[in-house]
Amino acid sequence: MERKLIWSPSSPCLLPFTLCLLLCAAYLQPTQADAAAGTNPAPAGNVAPSCDVKLTSGKDRATIDNGIIELTLTNPEGFVYGLKYQGVENVLETHEPDDFGGYFDVSWDHPGGEGKTEQVKGTKFTVITETADQVELSFSSTWSSSSKELVPLNVDKRFIVQKGVSGFYWYVIVERLKGWPDADMDQHRMVFRPKISMFKYMAVSDDIQRMMPAYKDRMTGQKLAYPEAVLLTSPIEPEFKGEVDDKYQYSLEMKDHRLKGWISDDPKMGFWVISPSEEYAAGGPNKPELTCHCGPICLAMFTSMHYAGLDMVTEYRNGEPWKKVFGPVMVYLNSMSSDHAALWKDAKTQMEKEVQNWPYSFVASADYLPAAKRGTVSGQLLVDDKFLSPTPKEACKAYVGLALPGTKDVSWQFDVKGYQFWTQTDEKGNFVIKNVIPGEYNLYGWVPGVVSTFKHPELITIQPGNEVKLGPVTYKAPRNGPTLWEIGIPDRSADEFFVPDPNPKYINRYFIGKPNDKYRQYGLWARYAQLYPKNDLVFDIGVSNYSKDWFFAHVLREVKPDDCETTTWQINFDLPEVCPNGNYTLQLALAASLETNTYVYVNNLNAKAPAFATGRVGKDNAIARHGIHGTYWFFSAGLPSNLFVKGKNSIFLRPARGGTSPFMGVMYDYIRLEAPPTQP
Repeated sequence: MERKLIWSPSSPCLLPFTLCLLLCAAYLQPTQADAAAGTNPAPAGNVAPSCDVKLTSGKDRATIDNGIIELTLTNPEGFVYGLKYQGVENVLETHEPDDFGGYFDVSWDHPGGEGKTEQVKGTKFTVITETADQVELSFSSTWSSSSKELVPLNVDKRFIVQKGVSGFYWYVIVERLKGWPDADMDQHRMVFRPKISMFKYMAVSDDIQRMMPAYKDRMTGQKLAYPEAVLLTSPIEPEFKGEVDDKYQYSLEMKDHRLKGWISDDPKMGFWVISPSEEYAAGGPNKPELTCHCGPICLAMFTSMHYAGLDMVTEYRNGEPWKKVFGPVMVYLNSMSSDHAALWKDAKTQMEKEVQNWPYSFVASADYLPAAKRGTVSGQLLVDDKFLSPTPKEACKAYVGLALPGTKDVSWQFDVKGYQFWTQTDEKGNFVIKNVIPGEYNLYGWVPGVVSTFKHPELITIQPGNEVKLGPVTYKAPRNGPTLWEIGIPDRSADEFFVPDPNPKYINRYFIGKPNDKYRQYGLWARYAQLYPKNDLVFDIGVSNYSKDWFFAHVLREVKPDDCETTTWQINFDLPEVCPNGNYTLQLALAASLETNTYVYVNNLNAKAPAFATGRVGKDNAIARHGIHGTYWFFSAGLPSNLFVKGKNSIFLRPARGGTSPFMGVMYDYIRLEAPPTQP
């Protein structure tokens, strides 16, 4: 029903609302003391006086106003059309008819298709809740067999505006019914487009905050090895000339995605996307993912192939049903007359409040479960490695999580369909996983300093309101014999290895002088061939230092465009004696792999067959995407003792073949050679 407000000086029904607006306006005006102090009490975490939430809906727009923000949505499509705040009519970049300030999209296709991205349009508008304290709206679409070119999903986009809150909440319910056609889906996300003329300063973490180039700068720049990477040649602001812009340079692990956004200097305000939970995100807490990038763009990513590749494509076959709730996420706005740091600090305070309040109690959909309908799992994780300690040791700061049952220890890395719930253990290995949605799960874990992945042997059933007390659970770490030597740190990352300086022609100046972010520079894969133009890497145990002498990525050598040759790395070491009985063991952990079968040779590089081969694994693109890890792979290779000799030995690591792409290869996480259990 269309609602209309007709002004009349004698309309008593409008007097309270008008008075409220006047009070809000008075509240938002800084006092003389505030002005003298250079502060503004308007919402920077502060709450405006009690202005009721008002809904106005028409044939093509629905607007919710709480006196602080005014959210306008297209009706019935459910696109975010406008967001009014602090006198700015729209802080979003919206251009009719199809370019909106916020939307939910899905990348998908029928099996065998090339893939397409669809901005999901609602076809039905429903008022779910309308009170003085809260308005919740639904913009839903129902798939039918006549809609073959639309993603086979029922989609319900929900928006919530609350009294006194400087922002809004957004969640999406997606559903496939039994018997629906086959489909492949590789991305679900929310996209926000802050106003180009205002928001030029990006902040995605405490350590990554900077002024950004304009999107127009990319259009006039030089395209590099792939479309996302552009060398800025004629930017509007001269400071960006000669800099590489690439959205993947600002990726973070999902556990670090809770707050990101943009800041405007005129007027001074912040636009923030807050994700209070990672339970609905695919791939677990350590999956790298996009945050914000030049546009300006701000993302809330739920599923994607980023840093995982085709392994993260979700295949729906044989009429498989599926249902999931993405979000809610919060869009938060703040303003003050002080610096960027103050806006970021205030947004962090709001984020911490949202995390504390998760799961929310105000969400109307029965598909989103409040705390009372969720369960808890607690226990203590111990690590059993008899060559490090005669008794199991507490797993300090281990990651422990619940995910859908899987056939492999690393199944959770590729899980898209289910929810995941993760925490970290304390110093004693104790953990509590709260607010778990009822269902059956596997308990997974990994421990810094310990190879491979823990998987509890029994399914864990979560029931509403119950706590599953596991007590001590022991992870028997892969170990066959004492350590002879090791390279790296088992932490699922290659960041302890040597990361070269970038080519001066292709730099991101922001990351210069930031050693922990050095890997984010463009083109580092090409530096290997420049450092090793003919002879490959040689690492001498006891002499070489992996932080200086072990290149962070084992890549191919590009000899000319579209022609790369394989490379062979050599590890030299001494054995005082060779144990004639049993196998030596090479524990090989990969932090990333792109279509690579890594061969392992012992002493004889010309042997008819390698002593071990990983098989062709991994489809992540971490090497090209400025990553320091992608998906994790672990191999325990038994190496017969007759391959070794007393004295000098060598182990060779070689990708099975060359190729046309310089991005093929692996990142090693950790390598360890173990002697047989019985020493001579």
